[in-house]
Order: sequence, then C-alpha cells, then structure tokens
Amino acid sequence: MASETPASGAARGRRQHKIGVVTSNRMQKTIVVKVTRLVQHRLYQRVVRVTNKFYAHDENGEARLGDTVRIVETRPMSKLKRWRLAEVIARATRVD
Repeated sequence: MASETPASGAARGRRQHKIGVVTSNRMQKTIVVKVTRLVQHRLYQRVVRVTNKFYAHDENGEARLGDTVRIVETRPMSKLKRWRLAEVIARATRVD
C-alpha cells in the first residue's frame, strides 16, 4: 500500500493563479489586485461583471498602480494575504 502514496512534491495540487489589475501599492511589500470575471446571473441569464479584491505579497516592489499582474496562491502570510505576485504581465500606460 505504500506504493500508492505520491512523492512529497506531487502530494500538493496545482496552485490557483489569477490575472488582475493593481489598484493599490501603498503598503510595504503588499499590493491589492482587482480581479474581474464575467458570470451569468442565475435568474435573469444576463452576463454580470463580478469583481474581487486580493491582497498579494510583492517582495521586491515590482508592481505599480494600474499594472496587469498574475498572482499565485500561497500559504497565509498575514490576516488577509494569501497570494503572491508571480509576474507583471503588462505595465500601465501613463496618461497625463
């Protein structure tokens, strides 16, 4: 029966990842990412835009306001932080 146990690295499932826009980077090593998805309303069958806010760990302070980023699920780092910055997909275009 011991052969049925997967290797220690394979025991964990794949980590979730989400793509969103940075709405705040005012905290030290923390960014707030807004993830928007389209969901069909259960009763009215209309497509509705649903937005969620995630706190993510940004170790090097790479992400800036308005950047499109990918965040990856990780261990809890604080009361609200359960995600970390994986990569900056697109930089925000500066409009003056």
